Amino acid sequence: MGGFPKVVQQVFPNAALVIDRFHLMKAVNQDLNKLRRTLGVTDRGSKFLLLHNRPDLTATQTLKLASILERFPCLKIAYELKESFRKIYQTNHTVESGQAQFEQWLQLAQLFFAKAVPTIRNHLDGICNYFLSRTTSGVMEGINNRIKLIKRQGYGFSNFDNFRTRLLACFSD
Repeated sequence: MGGFPKVVQQVFPNAALVIDRFHLMKAVNQDLNKLRRTLGVTDRGSKFLLLHNRPDLTATQTLKLASILERFPCLKIAYELKESFRKIYQTNHTVESGQAQFEQWLQLAQLFFAKAVPTIRNHLDGICNYFLSRTTSGVMEGINNRIKLIKRQGYGFSNFDNFRTRLLACFSD
């Protein structure tokens, strides 16, 4: 997670650091996709089907996914674990219940999610802080992306005042 959490804690000592669920789901999905490739699952659209949330799939996509998972029991277990990880965020309402669910998930997932499990285990407190106010960094990520776009469009600003003026103009809606 880099040095950013240390800076946040230094600048905002009373803030509860929240590790964003987007980045955790990305790590889980990367491990799931690696397992898919290792097993040789090359069905057209299989990556899409495995990485998308089950409720977002159409009836046809759900049937195709079921067919793939039926042929690869190991992949089915990993997929179900991925879905249960996602569900922890939706069903828990306290830090304690979320932490208990994550710890149970970590025990089950060790075999399938070799890279994601240590990351989750190392940052469990920050992950569980999500349940304090159900906060994500989505808005901040959007602002950072917009700033990067402005910098690219300006071909790099040699004068900070011009850059600042451009940012203020773009964000003063």
